[in-house]
Amino acid sequence: MKSIALIPARYEATRFPGKLMKMLGEKTVIRHTYENTVATLLFDEVIVVTDSQVIFNEIVENGGYAIMSRGEYESGSERIAEAAADIDVDVIINVQGDEPFVKREPLQKLLQVFQHDNNHHIEVASLMHEIKDGTLIADPNSVKIVVDKNLNALLFSRSIIPFKRDTTANVVYYKHIGIYAYRKEALMNFTRWKQTPLETCEKLEQLRYLENGIKIKMVLTNESPVSIDTPEDLEKARKLLISY
Repeated sequence: MKSIALIPARYEATRFPGKLMKMLGEKTVIRHTYENTVATLLFDEVIVVTDSQVIFNEIVENGGYAIMSRGEYESGSERIAEAAADIDVDVIINVQGDEPFVKREPLQKLLQVFQHDNNHHIEVASLMHEIKDGTLIADPNSVKIVVDKNLNALLFSRSIIPFKRDTTANVVYYKHIGIYAYRKEALMNFTRWKQTPLETCEKLEQLRYLENGIKIKMVLTNESPVSIDTPEDLEKARKLLISY
C-alpha cells in the first residue's frame, strides 16, 4: 500500500495570517510540521502543497519537497487534491500545516485502518480524543463529534454535542483532530461535489462527506496536538517547545 502525506499550507489564514511562517524556536511552524511528519518514517513521500512562494521557498531551501498549487481553494482537502490527482497512491494523509507537534503514533493508527481494510469498505478516516474540560467542550473553535457503536462519525459540530438534557447521564465528549486519511478516489470525489448545507453553516469541510453518504471512520488517540490557530496558540506552542 503506497501512502503519502500531503500538507496544505495556505499563507493568508483567516484568523492568523502568515501563521505558518511564524518562528517557533529556531524554525518556522510549517518547517516543524513538515520535518516532524517526515521523521515518522511512515510515508513514501511527504509534500507541502502551498499557494505561497514564501512557504515553498522555506521548505525547498531547507531540503524539503513542496508543490505550488495553481487554483484558489476553500479547503485544505481541495488544495491537496490538485496535487494528488497526478500521483500514483493508495492512501493520502492530510496533515494540517499548523500542527508542528505532529507525532508518529496517531498517523500510524490512521494508516492501519486502511491496512486492515482488505475489502476497501473504509474510504475516509480521521482522529479524535476524549475531552473533559468544560471550556473546551463549549468552545466553538473546538469541534465536537458524536460516533456510532462502530466509531463511524454521525455528526461534527462547533456546538455542544451531545446536548446533556439528562444531567445525570454519563456522557463522553470527543474533540475532532483535523488530520484526515483518504483513499485517493474519495479525495477526488470530494472536489467534484458542491459545498453542502451543513458544511456551509458550520464551516467544517468534513461534513461534505457525511452529507454525501460517505462514512468517516474515527480513530481514538490519546494525543492532543497543538494547532496554531491564533497568536495565543503560538505563545502556548513556544512554551511547549521547551519540553517537547
